[in-house]
Amino acid sequence: MGAVGHAAVGFLFVAGIDFDVQIKQLRATMKTIGQVLDLDGMRAEIADLGEQVAAPDLWDDQENATRVTGRLSALQGQLDRFTELESRIDDVAVLAELAREENDAPSLAEAEAELGKIHGSVEALEVRTLLSGEYDEREALVTIRSGAGGVDAADFAEMLMRMYTRWAERNRYGVEVFDTSYAEEAGIKSTTFAVHAPYAYGTLSVESGTHRLVRISPFDNQGRRQTSFAAVEVVPVLEQTDEIEVPEEEVRVDVYRSSGPGGQSVNTTDSAVRLTHLPTGIVVSCQNEKSQLQNKASAMVILKAKLLALKKAEERAQLDALRGDVAASWGDQMRSYVLNPYQMVKDLRTDYEVGNPQAVFDGDIDGFLEAGIRWRRSTEPAAS
Repeated sequence: MGAVGHAAVGFLFVAGIDFDVQIKQLRATMKTIGQVLDLDGMRAEIADLGEQVAAPDLWDDQENATRVTGRLSALQGQLDRFTELESRIDDVAVLAELAREENDAPSLAEAEAELGKIHGSVEALEVRTLLSGEYDEREALVTIRSGAGGVDAADFAEMLMRMYTRWAERNRYGVEVFDTSYAEEAGIKSTTFAVHAPYAYGTLSVESGTHRLVRISPFDNQGRRQTSFAAVEVVPVLEQTDEIEVPEEEVRVDVYRSSGPGGQSVNTTDSAVRLTHLPTGIVVSCQNEKSQLQNKASAMVILKAKLLALKKAEERAQLDALRGDVAASWGDQMRSYVLNPYQMVKDLRTDYEVGNPQAVFDGDIDGFLEAGIRWRRSTEPAAS
């Protein structure tokens, strides 16, 4: 038995893994994460939301029903991810122990590989503990605008919209599209949508800025390389406790007919609503509902969120701290997506990069989000 034990330990040293130490560290990290997430409070809220969802009159108020079901889904998803990670740590500990007793090198290698994956998942979850800003726990309103680059920029803006909605789907987060303005040839001029999930704003706010795409243009008959830009703006969704008063005389209301791709009419009534805040020039619109009143109410929610972001940013004398007001052109870039002459997506603030742009456009952006959140925390002034 002694010889067998030495052989197993020898393999562990060769592999460079001390399972006992690493598993102990992972469990300690998970305990800290659990305290930050307030698991007991999360379970209590899930139980309360579950009772609300079971109420027969839930959908009498569609706006409240959407909020309740969305938050329940998001919280349950977070709790499931936490408990699944705890189970994986327990399972890999058992696998490593059995492999060590049996001197089973293949099983030890399997345990080592799984341990590496668990480390990555725990680090991703740990990033959540860095979201402690004033509005980080809020849901997010995302606006994407095409910038310089013509039809390629409009197509790029639509690619970014798909990227974020795919990311939300991966995480089981609800997405509500308020308005999309389609370009004539392809893509979109702009879009505004909400991501209904706790901490969506804190997570996605690091995406604010100018995104740049370099590729062989599918719209160029000569197959030339084209550089195009799109701007991403992320603001927190307001809650009833937020005091933002918007006098009626400060808002111009325009109604128009909703339209789809290529100018196609979505319906035959003038139900879409555009609000212009005259003092600031902020313009928002909504056309996702059939009712003009519903669209006006949704547009006002977006307008108030943007005004709150502007107010808070001005208080700190940093206009782009929350609003991310960017020009979508050279000199204001935060991330490059290069498809030609090589394949790479690189964040210019964090230097985080990957060599698989298609995976990124399919919603695999967690690495960029985590790097951005850590970078933001590292650049924040130390608390006095």
